[in-house]
Amino acid sequence: MGKMKIAIQGELGAYSHIAVEQLYQDAEIKTCSTFEDTFKQAYNDSTYKIIIPIENSLAGRVADIHYLLPKYKLQIHGEYFLPVVHNLLGKPDATIDDIKYVRSHAQAISQCQKIITEKNFKPIISVDTAGSAKDLAEGKDKTIAAIASDLSAKMYNLKVLKKNIEDDSGNVTRFLIMGKNIEQPEYNKKKKYITSCIFRVKSEPSALYKCLGGFATNQVNLTKLESFSVKNTFDQANFYLDLEGHLEDVGVKKALEELSFHTETLDILGVYESSKFREK
Repeated sequence: MGKMKIAIQGELGAYSHIAVEQLYQDAEIKTCSTFEDTFKQAYNDSTYKIIIPIENSLAGRVADIHYLLPKYKLQIHGEYFLPVVHNLLGKPDATIDDIKYVRSHAQAISQCQKIITEKNFKPIISVDTAGSAKDLAEGKDKTIAAIASDLSAKMYNLKVLKKNIEDDSGNVTRFLIMGKNIEQPEYNKKKKYITSCIFRVKSEPSALYKCLGGFATNQVNLTKLESFSVKNTFDQANFYLDLEGHLEDVGVKKALEELSFHTETLDILGVYESSKFREK
């Protein structure tokens, strides 16, 4: 059997890269410039899986992902929770007093507001954290720092000016492992599962209330429910939903049947084992 092939958004050294290393040994990693390019890679080549950040405990959901889920309809094969430790990286000859600008992904910038405000750094938004570190390494300006992982520092020969600069220590990013093929785990009553779906409610009064009623009557716990607009309109919304349970659970099956009666579209994105991280 060949190496596991994984596509990620961002350069090597990104937090997605760290997640890959912790999940799969010796995986073949393909870097993609955008989240959409990452989805396209798995959509066009079923030998690839992708590892995508969907939400962060401090900064909330990752922009664009919810719009790409229904567009490409890749299946979720699993989830992974990665504790995120941000570092302020500089040129090898720089000190923290030299820094005037800080470059990183918007999520990382938002998660490190305390040091940015304290030091009066001017933020520069970039596509990803590791890409910021790579750009810094290739440039000559030592007044610019990057917010990125310690792996990025090692890969691009940068100095860690300050470790653990995130605003809160409980900074965790949830990743989804996705692919084109369905890999639904066999139901085992002793295990815990998550089922994820996206649906669009009918345009009628109390539609969402009716959609959610089946989960209450069948005692199915929802761990996440988020809305996002359909294309460029405010008239309708799609909803992303995570629930506890497997499609073969009687309660889950009945709840989803009731949900389907009150929706225009309903796509099951995946059934997968619940991460042990949820039990903490």
